[in-house]
Amino acid sequence: MPFAVCDGIRTRYELVGDGPPLLMFSPGGFNATVENWSTFSIYKRLNLLEHLSAHYTCVVFDKRESGQSGGRIEQVTWSDYARQGGALLDQLEIERAHVMGGCIGCSIALELAEARPPRVASLVLYSPAGGPRYRITQEGRFAEHVSYVERHGLSAVVELARSSDKSFAQDPRLGPWVNVLRTQDVDIAQGAYLSATFATCESLFLDRDTVPGPQPELLMNREIPALIVPGNDANHALSAAHYLHECLPRSELWNVVPEDQTDENAPQRVLEFLDQSRLSPRSSAAI
Repeated sequence: MPFAVCDGIRTRYELVGDGPPLLMFSPGGFNATVENWSTFSIYKRLNLLEHLSAHYTCVVFDKRESGQSGGRIEQVTWSDYARQGGALLDQLEIERAHVMGGCIGCSIALELAEARPPRVASLVLYSPAGGPRYRITQEGRFAEHVSYVERHGLSAVVELARSSDKSFAQDPRLGPWVNVLRTQDVDIAQGAYLSATFATCESLFLDRDTVPGPQPELLMNREIPALIVPGNDANHALSAAHYLHECLPRSELWNVVPEDQTDENAPQRVLEFLDQSRLSPRSSAAI
């Protein structure tokens, strides 16, 4: 796969298929990779990438600190994640694209739409991560990581990362920068590392018990067509999808629970929405 430097971060990406561009923010939390569209959770069953790439050029990539992309140990916000995706569009000279997020990728897609609305033709928000249990889970992972660093030291985390192939979600002791610790030489004081960890947790997860990302007042003013497809578990609360539908003025909620989403009806619903968005006079300049 090719690489591009996006917001100063070496980014692994792939262009799959042919047609109008569809930028896809991968599911998978802190390990959001290209492969997750085909191997992770519900996405493995639905084969969305295979179906969508028959009609669209799917721009898929490893999120910073994930897979083969690089990263930096610093306070990370949703804006930082969105800048990577926007910079990839710049590198590929794509002025305007449909944007899709899965799981945590929904928050990033929304952030890109807020920061650079002229670049976003429409939004597909698939199984948005959010809800009180999601926030509690994320906070618990960060707390376990901080406790491990404080007890054993940062050098022990580096050693653990390099002796394991697990992710932050699989082993919270490893922390959100496990991929950086595993692949790069790290020169940062433990105090600065912990400060970045606390700040990242706070900026990403601790301000609400629904979908993190842009504030609802901002979403309510964003006139971009959006399709929302609900999840229905502890990390993708059904309420999260309904929250986005309430906030986004031009949204459609496909009110079908995950167990009734199939590799026939789900890709078809997304394609219908994307095609409709391309033809809509209000979606500005078809791609």
